[in-house]
Amino acid sequence: MSNAQQTEKMREGNGFIAALDQSGGSTPKALRLYGIEEDAYDGEEQMFDLIHEMRSRIIKSPAFTGEKVVGAILFEQTMDREIDGIPTATYLWEKRGVVPFLKIDKGLEAEANGCQLMKPIPGLDELLSRAVKAGIFGTKERSVISAANPAGIKAVVDQQFELGAQVLGHGLMPIIEPEVTISIADKAEAEEMLLSEILTHLDALPEGKQVMLKLSLPTKANLYKPLVDHPKVLKVVALSGGYSRDEANAKLAQNTGMIASFSRALTEGLSAQQTDAEFDAMLGEAISSIHAASVAG
Repeated sequence: MSNAQQTEKMREGNGFIAALDQSGGSTPKALRLYGIEEDAYDGEEQMFDLIHEMRSRIIKSPAFTGEKVVGAILFEQTMDREIDGIPTATYLWEKRGVVPFLKIDKGLEAEANGCQLMKPIPGLDELLSRAVKAGIFGTKERSVISAANPAGIKAVVDQQFELGAQVLGHGLMPIIEPEVTISIADKAEAEEMLLSEILTHLDALPEGKQVMLKLSLPTKANLYKPLVDHPKVLKVVALSGGYSRDEANAKLAQNTGMIASFSRALTEGLSAQQTDAEFDAMLGEAISSIHAASVAG
């Protein structure tokens, strides 16, 4: 599996990253939106079997290929499972031409200074070694900013880049994700502070090292252009953050060089009850619209 080929695929960014990484807490909701109620399964094991079936159905769909989907973010259990007898990450790259990433964070701490840091990640080095063996290209780690609080935002970005350095140490590409909550009154101010903190950290990165960034769609279009253009950034991707797919696509198209990394906005409208033809058509429409918005900028 060629790291250089995968890096090139991300750099060209001719498409978007599918976020298929709902974890334990968000899985029941993801299944419910997919038309599977909680009384349809018994316990976590069945729940995770069902979500793997849903993800496999998405990944195996003729609409889901590297032509429009450049990467996919997986949940740890998905990395450890197989699709048609092939490890998921290998299947993604070799059969679909899609670069595999792994979500590594274990959720969020309680809010402090208007922000939520990541919880500690026990056994991270072991997980990163397993990811390398499984053919994973990079990682994704999320924290949340819910106020334009300089101390809170600095703490979030400090932690993100510290973790990013650990990921880089394993030869993996970190997707640094300090999500700004889209509903806060001081979102634009928070984004200005975030931009400034990220630039400080990027300038301090060792020569020849790069990271990726996953950010909420900014209030002010092209606010993050300095990050898109930064030599130490491989790619800037956008999260949908609760916007509907149409809204998220419209906002994304206004931001030059940013591509999508949508989760709920990608699977909107998909259902377990659909025939394969209906499912593939619906997914194909979603993928085409998100791809168009990603390359419009």
